[in-house]
Amino acid sequence: MSADSDPVTLRVGDHDVVITHPDKVLFPEARHTKLDVAQYYVAVADGALRATQDRPTVLVRYPDGVGGEFFFQKRAPSSRPPWLDVVTLAFPSGRTAEEVVPREAAALAWMANLGCLELHPHPVRADDLDHPDELRIDLDPVPGVAWSQVRQVAMVVRAALADLGLTGWPKTSGSRGMHVYVRLERRWTFDQVRRAALAFARDVERRAPSLATSKWWKEERHGVFIDYNQNAKDRTVAAAYSVRPTVDARVSAPLDWDEVEACDPADFTLVTMPGRFSGIGDRHAGIDRVPHALDALLELSSRHEHDGLGDAPWPPHYRKQRGEPVRAQPSRRRVPVHPLVEIGRARRKEDALAGLERWKVRYPDVVAHLEPADVLVDAMRGRHTTWTRVRVNLQHVPEAIRPSQDALDPNEDMSTDWLADATQTPPAPRRRHAPTRKES
Repeated sequence: MSADSDPVTLRVGDHDVVITHPDKVLFPEARHTKLDVAQYYVAVADGALRATQDRPTVLVRYPDGVGGEFFFQKRAPSSRPPWLDVVTLAFPSGRTAEEVVPREAAALAWMANLGCLELHPHPVRADDLDHPDELRIDLDPVPGVAWSQVRQVAMVVRAALADLGLTGWPKTSGSRGMHVYVRLERRWTFDQVRRAALAFARDVERRAPSLATSKWWKEERHGVFIDYNQNAKDRTVAAAYSVRPTVDARVSAPLDWDEVEACDPADFTLVTMPGRFSGIGDRHAGIDRVPHALDALLELSSRHEHDGLGDAPWPPHYRKQRGEPVRAQPSRRRVPVHPLVEIGRARRKEDALAGLERWKVRYPDVVAHLEPADVLVDAMRGRHTTWTRVRVNLQHVPEAIRPSQDALDPNEDMSTDWLADATQTPPAPRRRHAPTRKES
């Protein structure tokens, strides 16, 4: 059929939604059209809105279908119906944008008319943009990992959540992975939710080290990567019922836990999901009934930090974070000449040395092998002040008893006075030209 076919008007709730070029083919192999996508979202609207309703949502548009270029559109088009809601979000760059907030089925059909296949909502509600109400556990298999292993890791996730008193709601991603959502009380910041997600990823890795990993760098990963950074601010994932850009138009399917061990992502498509939805309803219908607290996961994170597991790398376009390790692939890091561990950083030298004494109490066997020159006390110069860094050279300590890098003690925030530390990248110079339209 021609992409120049006459527009079709859908009556969706109280609104008329015009679908232009309704016969435009968006899935060449399956021959699904733009009108098919719009009608799909109307058919599953009750479930899709449970995943997106009241949430600022990024438009992922495929104007030429799944074989063509696509783009993420954060800003709501200026030409939009008066009944479509938006909310203003602030980006890390300081710029802002009005994002679409779907509140009714007509909004989903309107988005489909723009060639928007995937629904990418933020984990916050429009009335409180600072406190997420979803912890998102993203199971992302590395290339070559079988779907059966993803299902195995999902069951480990279920057991780990149960031990923490948390309820998880699984779904296929619609691609190669699986997502598990935990509904939260709206009391924690993005950084706290990400910190909890990192602690959970490490706990799953501990339970199934041969199946799962929390390692951020691809060269260190194996099995199924638990992407804790999907919980960082401004990150989004495909919501339940999202149509994905696969040749067979798969969709992200909400599941019961008893379906996980036998499910096949290929069973859930734009064609099959409406029948499943009308037959059994939304498997996530109860997700909002019991929001959970994050206390148990944050306590687990504190235990990890006490054991020397601090923060893990953030996505590359985020600012360097306090306590974040070196942001460089392991294979590209400079190999130190001597085995050094850093003890602490403080504005006052006496505070840094007090941290050294606490470290010595923890490792008396190591201290017995140290020579005076092995303790390195460095006066570091910032832009306006100096601060002290304490390190220990373990070259004279037998390798078998050398301690690993602990969390820094003390670890004072020097972010307001840039650290003169060779392991960090200095801030980029401020641009003097006018910003482009691309959001950060």
